[in-house]
Amino acid sequence: MDGAKPSEERVATEAEPLPSVGYRIAVALEAPASLEQLLRTALDLAADNDGEVLIVSVITKHRSSPFSLFTDEFIKREFCGDRREILDRALALADGSGVPIRGRLLVANDASQAIEQAIPEFGCDAVLVGWHDRRRPEAVFGRNVDRVVTRAPCDVFVEKIGQTADSVDRVLLPAGDGPNTELAASVARAIAVANDAGIDVLRLVGLDATPEEQTDAHQRVRSVGEALEPADASLLVEKTGSVPAAITEATDARDVTVLGATDRTWTQRLVVGPTPEKVGRDARSTVIVAKRGGRLPSKLNYWLRRFG
Repeated sequence: MDGAKPSEERVATEAEPLPSVGYRIAVALEAPASLEQLLRTALDLAADNDGEVLIVSVITKHRSSPFSLFTDEFIKREFCGDRREILDRALALADGSGVPIRGRLLVANDASQAIEQAIPEFGCDAVLVGWHDRRRPEAVFGRNVDRVVTRAPCDVFVEKIGQTADSVDRVLLPAGDGPNTELAASVARAIAVANDAGIDVLRLVGLDATPEEQTDAHQRVRSVGEALEPADASLLVEKTGSVPAAITEATDARDVTVLGATDRTWTQRLVVGPTPEKVGRDARSTVIVAKRGGRLPSKLNYWLRRFG
């Protein structure tokens, strides 16, 4: 960064409608301290998709709060100072990236519901939320994040907030089954390309895996590796007695790990599946969990928004 003031043309005021774009990723910001980490990931994804970043911040107006006496517009006008500082900081951090950054301030009784409703309103293709591991027994990522993950009508990325590397040299991509691995691969590729990093595609099989299962595993990593081009990918197949433990151990030698959410079950605690949850809690490096949402493809979304 050269210290120059960010261009104001990249900022949309609250009154301006958002333009139609091919890809828009929302960063649902709960705390200013997580901005730099989340923005780094969002910029990589937006750049890879020739899109833009939308910073979404929510002021919660509980019905029992004195805020309930004020109109939403009054609250936005009188209490948006720190939110404006957040957007200015985001613009400074993104200066030189070529990725447009916009901001929206929301006022609502429920933060997760406001984010859920904002996604279609602002034409978002994905949303990135931060997760602080506070070991809550009643929720996986925290009540608001859990609700966004399970209800958002778009792709969702959950990034563990904590220690981050100054640079990214290696990205770990566990190669599971299903569409969420494909989504995770797209995230890993975007991060790798932006940081000139390599990707380690890891497929795990049981200690008693048959030759056929091992052959299938090698075919799987080759298939995932092809989807990662032009990033440099190393293909690994290893045996293990515990998939979560093996992935967690593998994260120690990588800067970022991207996992696809596994199938949900009837229990609310399995928001993204037991393996991503355990790896996310135990890993000491950056972990991103990707979950495919029930949305229209980006390009179709773009044309529908453009022509109403």
